[in-house]
Order: sequence, then structure tokens, then C-alpha cells
Amino acid sequence: MSVLRVPGDKSISHRALLLAALGDGPSEIRGLLVSADVEATARALRALGVAVPPLDATVMVVPGVGLRGLRAPTEPIDCANSGTTARLVAGLVAGAGLDATLVGDVSLSRRPMRRIAEPLRAMGATVALPSHDGLPMTVRATALHGLTWRSPVASAQVKSAVLLAGLVAQVPVEVHEPQPTRDHTERLLASRGVDLVRDSTMVALRPTGRLDAGPTDVPGDPSSATFLLGAVALGAASTLRLEHIGVNPTRMGAVAVLRRMGLSVRLEGMRQVGGEPVADLVATSVGDLSPGGSGGLGGAPSALLGVTIGPDEVPVLIDELPLLACVAARAAGETRVTGAGELRVKESDRIRLVVENLQAVGVEAEELADGFVIRGGDGPLAGRVRTAGDHRIAMAFGVLGAVPGNAIVVDDPSCVAVSWPSFWDALDACRR
Repeated sequence: MSVLRVPGDKSISHRALLLAALGDGPSEIRGLLVSADVEATARALRALGVAVPPLDATVMVVPGVGLRGLRAPTEPIDCANSGTTARLVAGLVAGAGLDATLVGDVSLSRRPMRRIAEPLRAMGATVALPSHDGLPMTVRATALHGLTWRSPVASAQVKSAVLLAGLVAQVPVEVHEPQPTRDHTERLLASRGVDLVRDSTMVALRPTGRLDAGPTDVPGDPSSATFLLGAVALGAASTLRLEHIGVNPTRMGAVAVLRRMGLSVRLEGMRQVGGEPVADLVATSVGDLSPGGSGGLGGAPSALLGVTIGPDEVPVLIDELPLLACVAARAAGETRVTGAGELRVKESDRIRLVVENLQAVGVEAEELADGFVIRGGDGPLAGRVRTAGDHRIAMAFGVLGAVPGNAIVVDDPSCVAVSWPSFWDALDACRR
């Protein structure tokens, strides 16, 4: 059995830095993800006057400046390729009543920011966007008022931006979502003394005057873990234990789908760490569970089953859909995904890239307006994959390429640095 740890959760790492910066005193963070995206958030906070030290995956201390201690930046804030940075920092600067312009790389500049601008404008902020509704986004200093926002999209980033704006401006806010989304912001806020009322699709924040400083232990990223679980499902790796993984229910949708496809995944040692549920994930290859041991390539094609993933499931597995598509390439029957139009406005048009790349390596795949259809098979796959610089595409097809008999080349393997710089080493390690 291979035993590995994946890097810290990316979503929690962003939020841990932001709330530590707003804390009433220094806060210690352990297990932070050190990656390009999280560095973008650290850089944004430094531009706002917070003395964030160099990122450290072991332990780092952020000196909080309090809810009213942020300072206007002297130049545009570079969010690089991080949508989380751009959207959450927009809420932060609007709440603080600061003038700031947020910019990013070519990919991020195309991503939709109107979904953030609209609730902030409804709170009284002045937000300017270009005609294509991406970056640069300029927020002007104004006083905010309270808001009840019924979000037309299920987005944890929209929800978090409104909560942060209300927290810093000290006004009440309430957000309603069409489906539940990841709730890391709410958990971290509650652990730091913020008055919240919550149910599955609503959260309300009441002004509290201050944000407690305190430690945050960032668990392993379940989205990253899913890529290694996919390697087990495909027969590219055998039994695998992934230690100290966050198993927040809003992040376990992909694991549920892999189980439906036939992968055995157990949660062992369940515990609470900093308000988040944490466990070890133990996965056993599909071939090892099927009669006679291994069937087909690594055992996967004869045992994995195609599934249907509908709109209700998509918000809790949106980041893992490229990986699930690659697993579906080796599953018996048809896998159909709908309600995933959000994939078109990620780091790339992930629907188009997934389908085009699957077709390029020999998989029968069809593009839908809001998803895709994949018909799995057991023949060897070969070809060159175009990532368009998208880390999730690179990792997903890297996993498919690790299946014995496949010969898949990823055109830009280095783009995984956005979320997991050592991904290729981890993939090699789980195959030993």
C-alpha cells in the first residue's frame, strides 16, 4: 500500500490567509498550500498593507491588522491566474471602502466578474468592469449597507465575497444559493467568533465588531486527492492511503461518483480539525476487487461503470469533472454530465478541452452545451493533450496517461504549479 499526503486545501488556504490578515492579532497557519494561486492571495494582502511572510507549508504566522486596518494599494493588485483571489479580495476592498484595481493574466482576465460586481453594487459599492465583464475590475471607496442576496449561480466565491464585504464593512448580509456550495468561509468565520446563521443554501452574517485571531490547520485538499483516487480507479495504482484529507460534505461529490463507478473508498480515523472534518482515505483498485484480480488494462475497463451526473451534483464536484471524464474513458457504457456550463468559464473552456482531448487520444466523446457524453472502452489510448495552461486538464490527462498501455503526452506539464507543484512526483509515488 502506498501512503501519501496531498498538499493543503487550496480553498481553505486562500481563506485562512484572508481571515488571518483581518484578525485582531497574529494567527498561526499550518499546512498551507504553497502554490501560484495562494501566492496571488498573499501578494494581494501585502499590497493592502498586511505583512504576510513568505508562504510556508509547515507553519507561518500572519500579523492581523483587524477589520479596519487594510490600506489602499498604491498600484493595481495582480491576481495572476487565481479567480478566488480576484473575487474574494474584491469583497474585502469593497467592505474596507478602499480604491483598488484588480488585474490578472490573460486567462483570468476573461473569466466572469459581473457575478461579484452585482452584489457588491447592490451593497452600495462602485464597481467598474470592461465590456467583456472580466478584469480589470476597479472598486471605488464608498460606504456599504446591508444586503439580502439571492444568487442566480451556485458559487462559493460569490457567497464568500459578500460575507467578507459584510464582515469588514460591519453590515448584516444574507446570501441564498440555488444549490449548496463549499462552506469553508462560514466554518472559518464561525471558528473566529463571527455571528452566523446557516442552513444548506442560506447563510446570514451579523456585525461582530472584531475577528478573533487564532490558529488554522489546513487539511489535505480533497480535490487534489481525487486525482490520485482516479489513478487507483483506472488501475494505474493499487491500494492507496491518503492521510489527513478534508472530507467536508460539500467537497466529497467526486468521491461519491467514483464509488458509483466501482471504486472502493473508505474513510478512516474521522476527526474534527479547526471546524473541518478530516479523515484518511483508503482506496483499492477496481481490478483487485473484481473476480480473478485484474481484468483488462489495470483491471479498470471490465469493472468501472459509466454514470450520470446531473445539475444537482455539479456544484460539489465542479473542479473534479475533468478527472471524472478521464475515468469515464475506461468505464463500461456511457457517462453523461449535464448542468456543468460553469466549466466553460474556468481557467479554460473545460468542456471543449476535455472532449477535444479525449477524442485526440482515441475516446468516443461528445460535447454538450452544458456538459459532455463519454463512451468508455478498453483499447490503448495515445496522443498529445492540449492543456491551454489549465492545471486540472493537465492532471486529469496525466492520470489517464499513467494507465498501463496508454501513451499520452501532456503539452504543458508545468502548469500544475497553480495548485500542486509536485503533482507529477506524487503520481509516480502512488504507482510504486
